[in-house]
Amino acid sequence: MRNIVIYLTYLGTHYHGWQVQKKLETVGQTVEDAAAMVVGHKVHVTGCGRTDAGVHARCYVANFRTDSRIPVDRLPYALNTHLPHDIVVTNAFEVHENFNAIGSCVRKEYTYLIYNSRIKDPFYVDRAWFYPKHLDEKIMQAAADQFVGTHDFAAVRSVGTDVKSTIRTVYYYKVERHGNLLALRVCANGFLYNMARAMAGTLVYAAEGKIKPEEIRTILESGNRTAAGPTVPPGGLYMTHLWYDDGHEKFEVENPVEF
Repeated sequence: MRNIVIYLTYLGTHYHGWQVQKKLETVGQTVEDAAAMVVGHKVHVTGCGRTDAGVHARCYVANFRTDSRIPVDRLPYALNTHLPHDIVVTNAFEVHENFNAIGSCVRKEYTYLIYNSRIKDPFYVDRAWFYPKHLDEKIMQAAADQFVGTHDFAAVRSVGTDVKSTIRTVYYYKVERHGNLLALRVCANGFLYNMARAMAGTLVYAAEGKIKPEEIRTILESGNRTAAGPTVPPGGLYMTHLWYDDGHEKFEVENPVEF
């Protein structure tokens, strides 16, 4: 049985996230259906994370097992002929039998986009969060710095998926302005349910003066979700960089947001 890794990029606007769900259209189910048509048997595709409904992936890694002998260099083209226009497979290769797209991933980066202008841009609908009040990126960066390190992030997660621990390590959190676009790039060894979006909402709260940047550490220590900022809309969130190292396979896949 071969273990195949595929790289994908997709727009999540019309999907209920990655995870397969009964009676709801998801990215994972769509990819599984396409893979089954290509290899000639039912497959289970493991994704690198449960992206929420409406969230996008500039890069995404998944794996599945198959008895098919189709050459891996032909897989992207074959899969794409069975996939809709908003999901694209960009690469495929074979890995060792114990590789797992989520379990072998050691770091992830998400980028959240805010369209910060008094006037809307229709080309960013469902691609960035429109926010008309000016946001000071320097204040947001000062707030973002408070998230870096190993902390209990229960204060910036939504109740949903059960986890053994809410402690995570954030390696960096960068706030960058590109004209009217604010890009919030955060890298961690894992993300809790809605964590990236709640962190972004907390930075906006800081820019609005509702909390001081230095108060974020106290909020994290309290574990109080209501003390942090809101969970911002999903359309501005993108998975943009993944790191893998399980002792056998070591690679990165990156597809940053272009400005």
